[in-house]
Amino acid sequence: MRALVLGGAGAVCKETTRDLAQYSSYDEIVVADFNMQAAKELVKDIRDPRLKAQFFDAEDYGSMLKLFPAFDVVINGLPWKYDLPVTKACVEVGVSGLDVSTEEDQWDYDGTAKSKDMVFVPGVGATPGITNAMAKQAANRMDEVDDIQINFAAFRSPAPAPGLLITFLWEFHPKTESRLYYEDGEFIWAGPFEGLKMIKFPDPIGEQEVCYIPHPETQTMPKSLGAKKVSVRGCFPPQAMKIGKVMLDWGLYSDEKVNIKGIEASPFDIMFDLLLEVPETKQTSIWAYGLVVDVFGKVDGKPVKDRLWSEHPPQEEWGGSAAYYKNIAIPLSIGASMITDGEVSARGVVPPESAYDPGRFFEELAKRGIEVHEEFEEL
Repeated sequence: MRALVLGGAGAVCKETTRDLAQYSSYDEIVVADFNMQAAKELVKDIRDPRLKAQFFDAEDYGSMLKLFPAFDVVINGLPWKYDLPVTKACVEVGVSGLDVSTEEDQWDYDGTAKSKDMVFVPGVGATPGITNAMAKQAANRMDEVDDIQINFAAFRSPAPAPGLLITFLWEFHPKTESRLYYEDGEFIWAGPFEGLKMIKFPDPIGEQEVCYIPHPETQTMPKSLGAKKVSVRGCFPPQAMKIGKVMLDWGLYSDEKVNIKGIEASPFDIMFDLLLEVPETKQTSIWAYGLVVDVFGKVDGKPVKDRLWSEHPPQEEWGGSAAYYKNIAIPLSIGASMITDGEVSARGVVPPESAYDPGRFFEELAKRGIEVHEEFEEL
């Protein structure tokens, strides 16, 4: 069995590569990356003879069609703008795969993927990803699912890499159309920093204020889990949230060009380049990922609540920033192995809650130190 890891030496996916080397049974794991030096250094550092580095240009769609058929699974850890072409290429050549993020048009390839007896799973990270398994676990215990409330705290610096800075800014951009929550048959758009509430996350994150965030769980779970309400709220470290709020208050998300010393550029582009270069935006005192999912429903006509939350080793044990990245990267590794081990019966392009058994997913997370806790109660 052969696994292909796209962006396998990147900030997030290098942890996926490490996890595959430690836990998977693949005969060969190819680290495909545009940065060949980083790929070779990672392979050398891990010291697993199954690992190989290979140059990969995500802008070259033709190269995907030539490369993918040689593998049993394609693991996509590239920036979100490559979600659609990678999904399209996997479906075109009939190779199963999965993705750390989600792009709405990926679902258009569901029918073709089914006809080719393959599966592609977008959004197999922390959220979406682990949160989908949490919601599925709770839904399995209920006769009716009334309300799924997903909350996350992504404690990382705002600009550790270009792709992660784009993601951070997109969460709070006033023109982000997918910042939606679902309620009684309707998708309702929310503005940035709306829907504020306090959530207690496990230490070292603690209590934080969260707001509506544009995540795909709100769009998949009404259908997959029959939920009447679905919302996703989240936050970053307080100092990062301040950056997003200041940019919003002062019009710095604007795409309108301004002239600065003879150079025309939009405030958004100026801020993006600035944040990417300032050393402080790559630093934060706490690296961690907190997930809390509350599901309300009914069992035998009686109202119930199921709360699930995650805990993981501290940054002192997991190696600084890895305490954040592993929470996104490890699910990718687990999800890939479950596909090739025959533990995913779904076919088509499907969300994580339709692909993975939550109990098995949690078992694999626990082996790596990510523990999911659950508290079920009658109301």
